[in-house]
Amino acid sequence: MPNVIPEDAKKLWEKWNLRVFILFSLFLQMVLILCAPERKRRRSVYLNHIIWSAYLLADWVAAFTVGLIASNQANMKSKTESEMPFQTEELLAFWAPFLLLHLGGPDAITAFSLEDNELWIRHLFGLIIQLIAVAYVIIKALPSDLWIPTTLMLLVGIIKYAERTRALYFGCLGNFKDYLLPSPDSGPNYAQLMQVYSSKKIAHVPAEMIVQEIEHGDAADYDVRVERISELDAVEGGFRHFNIFKGLIVDLMFTFNERKESRKYFFARTTEDAFKVLEVELNFMYDALYTKMVVVNGKIGYILRFVCSVCLVAALERFAAHHKHTNGGDHRPDRLKMHVFDVYVTYALLIGAIGLDSIAIIKLIFSDWTIVRLKYPRAKKFIFETRKKLTFWRIGRWSKAFGRRWSNKMSQHSLVHYCLRKRFKWIEITAEWLGFKGFLDEILYTRSMDVPDDLKKIIFEVLKKKAAQADDLKTAQEIGSARGELALLHSACRSLIGSVEEEYGKSLLLWHIATDLCFFTEGDEDGETTDHEDPKVERLPNPSSRDEETTIDRRFSKILSDYMFYLLVMRPPLMSGVQGIWKIRFRDTCEEARKNLLSHQENKFSSENMNIACQKLLHTETAVDPSVVKGSRSKSVLFDACILAKKLKKMEERKRWKVMSKVWVEMLSYAANCCKPNVHVQQISKGGELLTFIWLLMIQLGLGDHFWSGDDYLMKLIVQK
Repeated sequence: MPNVIPEDAKKLWEKWNLRVFILFSLFLQMVLILCAPERKRRRSVYLNHIIWSAYLLADWVAAFTVGLIASNQANMKSKTESEMPFQTEELLAFWAPFLLLHLGGPDAITAFSLEDNELWIRHLFGLIIQLIAVAYVIIKALPSDLWIPTTLMLLVGIIKYAERTRALYFGCLGNFKDYLLPSPDSGPNYAQLMQVYSSKKIAHVPAEMIVQEIEHGDAADYDVRVERISELDAVEGGFRHFNIFKGLIVDLMFTFNERKESRKYFFARTTEDAFKVLEVELNFMYDALYTKMVVVNGKIGYILRFVCSVCLVAALERFAAHHKHTNGGDHRPDRLKMHVFDVYVTYALLIGAIGLDSIAIIKLIFSDWTIVRLKYPRAKKFIFETRKKLTFWRIGRWSKAFGRRWSNKMSQHSLVHYCLRKRFKWIEITAEWLGFKGFLDEILYTRSMDVPDDLKKIIFEVLKKKAAQADDLKTAQEIGSARGELALLHSACRSLIGSVEEEYGKSLLLWHIATDLCFFTEGDEDGETTDHEDPKVERLPNPSSRDEETTIDRRFSKILSDYMFYLLVMRPPLMSGVQGIWKIRFRDTCEEARKNLLSHQENKFSSENMNIACQKLLHTETAVDPSVVKGSRSKSVLFDACILAKKLKKMEERKRWKVMSKVWVEMLSYAANCCKPNVHVQQISKGGELLTFIWLLMIQLGLGDHFWSGDDYLMKLIVQK
């Protein structure tokens, strides 16, 4: 049978395969250490795919290259001197520990997703197997002139791989929860207490059991003076609250006293400072679950990092001395001399390892973890100010994200916009068949925008006002579970309460469509644009007939409506706790919307056509309830939303948009409260979500059901003399 692969290709592969793969492994480590931290600051699908590809390839390439080294060693025995490869056996043994080092990965990423942490046992097994393979390669090359640098690199590789395995172990949610659980406490000695009590009763000694309730005075939490804090104080405040509330990740409960302290702290913060503290707190959660920070921060971690750095420098010095001695003279046969390209490869591996280690050390020194662990305020301030200057020196578009801890982005998606856009059927069919229709829809029909500071302020003030009313846990739970009904009750809109008491997915679709219908059918006398493609949401309009407050409420209602619809359609895991049969309703509603909207639209999409189509929908006669006509055949809520929009249009404009903005804040809060904690934590590694900030903010303000009364009474045995 003829060879399919030409002999020249085989020889080329044998000559270059090991060199290419070991350099490619080093390149992947560089990609990971430089790009991995950016994924928490940027919401980029392309960046995430690059990091994901590098993360998966790094382990595979390193393990494969160890196999190549072992294979090349075995082939050396069967080849003549003229057929020998350029690499010497001792050089191959020296290269092997570098692959163990690469398998340990950079400090910046140990897990791409939470699921990777659950595989820590697999990585531990991989450590054992790869260590055996590397040890086999090294032992086979003995005796070796490079045994000292090889041993040093083997030690570094073992430490790095062990650090990664340990980080994955701590990041495993089961282990994380076990670590946070308090020590077992049996409470007071009941048997002994009852024995003493019974003996006193038998002896006719006056004795009684008294239950003393502990007062949880909480009424003054919100009656505090709001003060600004420095960025350094925000870092320390974020770390303090991270240590208290990191149990949120695994759905633990918190005491009333912890709730009280957190409320007192956040009631005294401005919106800007509160969100800074939340950024820091979520950043610590990210580091604990996706990086080596928990492992390397500590006395043992610092010692091991110092040992690694010394070993790397010593290995470079020993190899340089060996290379100068071996290749610099003529006392050794040519077959035992290293090829010049292999020398360059070895220096690249050593210098690359030292460079990556130096970057990791610099990042560790200037990390938030180091700042909060320093005991001396002057040292804290020096490290923090130096880091700010280093951030300032970054130039280009990446510098804007370098100093941030999250993307500060929120995505927008509109059902009316989605249904009106012209599409090619064959593209949709192909995308659905290939399994990336959702990815294509997100590119074509959604857009991203910065979260407006005014929107953060409105949400923060609304939640603070609600939290001020939650003096007890029952009220806090009721407020946390409200999804629009409280806003409608307080606004005297009882006739609309039925629209928010439906299944949450249905209510969200109803209010989203109604918001679009109201938004696009109102005149823009103030000059504000209604073009969905480019709404200048940050620009304050020049009002004429519409006052500024109404304009802000109108704009933010639209923003929150599009954001919540985006989460429902494009990020269903975030809404999994509340969505119900949303997908059936969504598909049926889209189908009905296309039938009714496309007939009013010309081929070219524009905001003018959007306005005309929405006007046409509102003018549709809705005397009969749509559910009566459709029965159970269709779950579409299009004309139910039209009925809701008509009711809203009957209100005075200022009241209408004030009510709608409050309803949307409550819907946002409800969704944040119902989402599973591990799903929130997953978003931190994807640039962050506003919904995750709202979830954490609600808990810090004492809203929701994550608290228990704890030690709310003491039992005392009183013996009278």
